[in-house]
Amino acid sequence: MFLTWNPTYWLFAAPALILALIAQAWVRRSYQKYLEVRNGAGVTGLEAAQRMMRQLGIHLNIERAPGMLSDHYDPRRRVLRLSEGVANRASVASLAIVAHELGHAAQDAQEYTPMRIRSGLVPVVNFTSWLGPILFILGYWLSLRPIAWLGVLAFGGAALFALVTLPVEINASQRGLRLLERSGILTSRAEKKQARTVLTAAALTYVAALAQAVSTLLYYVFLLGGGGRRRD
Repeated sequence: MFLTWNPTYWLFAAPALILALIAQAWVRRSYQKYLEVRNGAGVTGLEAAQRMMRQLGIHLNIERAPGMLSDHYDPRRRVLRLSEGVANRASVASLAIVAHELGHAAQDAQEYTPMRIRSGLVPVVNFTSWLGPILFILGYWLSLRPIAWLGVLAFGGAALFALVTLPVEINASQRGLRLLERSGILTSRAEKKQARTVLTAAALTYVAALAQAVSTLLYYVFLLGGGGRRRD
């Protein structure tokens, strides 16, 4: 948007943007590296999912997800979607990703409070994440400060969502690693360390998302507080 023409914007945005680029590079590098490392049990992602679901005592339909790093758990339909690379390969990365997504399934089954809060925020954030910037720009450039502050409040929903998402994702990874250990699929400390590396890299992307949302929110407040061009 045209507010980014203000050089001051990059003082707020640049650190979060750099963190996001680092996170994306790390998660792709870790995924691609450990997708080539065969796990000692010789278990594909699909086979691991079936084994761990039995251990959890839950049943989910498994569907294929197109693309790379597109694996996810859908709590509305109770479906586990796995990419071709994860479902069909007996790699350490496949185990880590499947375990993480089943960690979400376990959260759902146990009605994990942060996950329920995040799910409740989804329809609100889908609306306010695009409405907030529009209201802010309109209010800021037309000197309608109440409208601009309403935009800040609306966009704050995106920052809140990112904040709630972070512990949900970290907890899912912790659950997934414990599940892999109990199932006996991880056969060595080295594999556990490798799986943790994949999941830690993925977690950093959520830290970056939170940093980006907060930096944008702070920039809006900075402008309204007199730090940028004033229209009133």
